[in-house]
Amino acid sequence: MEVEVKFSVEGFEEVEKKLAETGKFVIEKEEEDLYFNSPWRDFRKSDEALRIRKDSEGVTLTYKGRKIDKETKTREEIKLKVEDFDNCRRILEKLGFTPVRWVKKRRRIYQVGEAVVCLDEIDGLGKFVEVEIESEDVEGAKKKVFEVARSLGLEGESIRKSYLEMLENL
Repeated sequence: MEVEVKFSVEGFEEVEKKLAETGKFVIEKEEEDLYFNSPWRDFRKSDEALRIRKDSEGVTLTYKGRKIDKETKTREEIKLKVEDFDNCRRILEKLGFTPVRWVKKRRRIYQVGEAVVCLDEIDGLGKFVEVEIESEDVEGAKKKVFEVARSLGLEGESIRKSYLEMLENL
């Protein structure tokens, strides 16, 4: 399971200063995500997601299941590395999946213990910080992601909407 919390921020300066003290810089990259809708059920209504991501590390097809709680974006996530973005897109379209929207971001990734912290600049949306842990111990991971978020000065209610949902609601 992917256990994740997200917060909107004005700037990354304070968060990055704290990350430099407690975490380890991993990579900076640009990600381009193309989201699809299903011919069998509307993912907007079922709270699922299917996307192809391309970045400097390659191409990944990802399915995200429904969120399972009211505090976080915790959900099943299944990832598959693929060789070719265009062919993956063609296969999905041949099967009836329809492209919905591109989400483009610049992302700086840090590691803090077992948590991954992403500093995201989303085209057309703004700046966000995500803290996530992949774990089958959902309750334990939730405690840890909120602890890391608090240690970075991220307070208040986390954002449960995906970047896609946020862009669709503009």
